[in-house]
Amino acid sequence: MQHLRIATRRSALALWQAEHVAALLRARHPGLTVALVPIVTTGDRIQDRPLADVGGKGLFIKELEVAMAEERAELAVHSMKDVPAVLPEGFVIAAVLPRADPRDAFLSRRHASFAALPPGARVGTSSQRRQSILRALRPDLEIVPLRGNVDTRLRKLDAGEFDAIILAAAGLVRLGFGERITEYLSPSVSLPAVGQGIVGIECRDRPAVLGLLGALDDRLSRECLAAERALAARLEGSCTSPIAGFAHHAGGSLELEGLVGAPDGRVVYRDRIAGPPGEAEALGRALADRLLAAGAGALLATLRARGD
Repeated sequence: MQHLRIATRRSALALWQAEHVAALLRARHPGLTVALVPIVTTGDRIQDRPLADVGGKGLFIKELEVAMAEERAELAVHSMKDVPAVLPEGFVIAAVLPRADPRDAFLSRRHASFAALPPGARVGTSSQRRQSILRALRPDLEIVPLRGNVDTRLRKLDAGEFDAIILAAAGLVRLGFGERITEYLSPSVSLPAVGQGIVGIECRDRPAVLGLLGALDDRLSRECLAAERALAARLEGSCTSPIAGFAHHAGGSLELEGLVGAPDGRVVYRDRIAGPPGEAEALGRALADRLLAAGAGALLATLRARGD
């Protein structure tokens, strides 16, 4: 195979990531041509409602998978935090790139840190996970849904619509907005989303394509991602459920922390586990079982029954 087509969203961040992968493929496989196939997804078209109300993050992925199924593209490049824990049959994550900064970023023009926010401050975020964590930490704040691309969100902050906003640090840095970050939030404060900071490459289970993409796979990032996605899959939360999961290597072990919270932040279940990196998926399932037994199972069942 001498030509690959990458299905990608049209957002600035998605195009950056797709171009980055295209450049890596061309460098690794001389003679290979790579083209982008930009697609406007349902998630991109619907900007006036919270994702939780219209189907979750999977709205950014489905059309890209359709393009691959219809053979209009051989692969798609994703921010792995946007990818549902279970892929459609016949699709695989063929490669994951080295993880960028996984942390959440606090941005404000008025306040030097999250802790410095006064009571009643308006904080914008599109994430149910962040909303739950922020409300648990600071029930005195007004947490407001925030949609749109990075430029739109920054304009709303600059216009004074919010006292602060929370975004993924990796996306801001990739787009050249790293200097706008007021504070990086430690995972001990805001536990990252599953897959946050990781760019993944999805394709159909085709040996010729898998062979080309496999050259880009980063083992350490894949082990972290495997643990986090196994956690999310066992929890069976929707893409909009307040679930967090973050794994990292430490001293030869893989450490995984998970969180399940109520949307209002009044109930939060949080736990951690460590073990051999080669058992990443088993660690994810084991931590999920502990969270479910502690009470997260009943909470998630209630959220599913309500349609959250």
